[in-house]
Amino acid sequence: MARPRVSLPEGVEPPKAIVKKPRLVKLGPVDPGVRRGRGFSLGELAEAGLDAKKARKLGLHVDTRRRTVHPWNVEALKKYVERLREAGVEF
Repeated sequence: MARPRVSLPEGVEPPKAIVKKPRLVKLGPVDPGVRRGRGFSLGELAEAGLDAKKARKLGLHVDTRRRTVHPWNVEALKKYVERLREAGVEF
């Protein structure tokens, strides 16, 4: 986990990015499933109202190589930001 520069309240853990597994051509149209990713894409952060610098300060991993924007990651980020604001964390 990236070390947050902002002190987080107890019980509030940064979410983990979830990405789709690579598709194997030999298996055909089989859904490969999902796995933990290296970090959130810049598009996901932008939709949640964050930039890369703020995200890293909040202890989130950022993967600048990813271009996909998964709705489940955006929802997780929005919930995380909302919980931080409820706890009074300024960023």
